[in-house]
Amino acid sequence: MPATDRSAAVGALAVAVTGLLWGTTGTAATFAPEAGPLAIGSAALGVGGILQALIAIGPLRAAWPAIRARWGLVALGAVAVAIYPLAFYSSMRLAGVAIGSVVSLASAPLASGVIERVVDGHPLTRRWMLAAGLGIVGSALLSAGKDAAGGSAVDTVIGIVLGLVAGLTYATYSWVAQSLMAAGVPRAAAMGSVFGAGGILLLPVLAATGAPLVASAAAFGVAAYMAVVPMFLGYVLFGIGLSRIRASTATTITLIEPAAATILAVAVVGERLSVTGWIGIALLGAALVVLAVRPAPPAVRA
Repeated sequence: MPATDRSAAVGALAVAVTGLLWGTTGTAATFAPEAGPLAIGSAALGVGGILQALIAIGPLRAAWPAIRARWGLVALGAVAVAIYPLAFYSSMRLAGVAIGSVVSLASAPLASGVIERVVDGHPLTRRWMLAAGLGIVGSALLSAGKDAAGGSAVDTVIGIVLGLVAGLTYATYSWVAQSLMAAGVPRAAAMGSVFGAGGILLLPVLAATGAPLVASAAAFGVAAYMAVVPMFLGYVLFGIGLSRIRASTATTITLIEPAAATILAVAVVGERLSVTGWIGIALLGAALVVLAVRPAPPAVRA
């Protein structure tokens, strides 16, 4: 396997593992029902983002001139990081775990592809469009195959809108981090600056809403798990992936998250999934296969 393909394969694998880790957050949150979505979101990505910065102090110091020269880009990414978890977990609370996660994750590849096309001028390949199409259809079937949260129609609509906001901000900070890497900022410094600044922005929200997270050992354990495993470790792996593959490809691969979240909800929480939902999971798997299997290069004529 050529070095370029090997690097892309490692990047895709890192992002796929990230998606699996992120897929555990919905089930984990059910063990802290007294904590609201703002508390969960600010604790998860606020603490996780600051941990990203702490492990990158050395690279941040070395790359500080380059980061300071691109402070506007870093600020855009930090704001997107701060908005994303608040919109994402509120979407799941209002529209249900299935619909909220599906809308958030299924809209991200589209937003990411459009950003790359409009800002960077990257063409949308047929393989990416096929994978995105399979992922979106699969996500829709997965959502249809699960029961809604039981809330009102207004809550569901608001939850869907917040899911779209989450998808847009997810695509935005992914593009920002990759743009910093493309400009020569090392991976650890790029991720540490964007997520560290975003984590700082989330601290006031955590201070205002986080009391239920320390009210019991179970709630504190949920917050600690979400901050350290899916957010801190997950975003370390996500950064490795972004350094090897395009942001639009990475956000498409993370469509594995709603599939993982659904399987865990069925196995652990006891939710039920219809045949339609399982077909949706199969289509999400097909989307990953389309991205992972790279076509052989054409033969070179002598």
